[in-house]
Amino acid sequence: MNERIKELAEQANIHFSRVGILDGDPNGSARLVGYSKLEKFAELIVRQCVLEIKMTMVRDGYDTKHYLQSLKHIDHICKHFGVEE
Repeated sequence: MNERIKELAEQANIHFSRVGILDGDPNGSARLVGYSKLEKFAELIVRQCVLEIKMTMVRDGYDTKHYLQSLKHIDHICKHFGVEE
């Protein structure tokens, strides 16, 4: 799992154990969640953000300064979160 996604999950009170992910307090009652579900959820959020950037790009036109900068932003976001476009 991408380290940045792990950091964000922990900020959301999702804790990691050797057997999986504990949703809630790691010292109390918790629900075991699989890594793949959390990764998929995070990936969907990243993809939705990229889609929002792409929608702005289409409205601004191609090969403009803003368009080219947006391509760089998309690339950076995908690399940062370990999501392939």
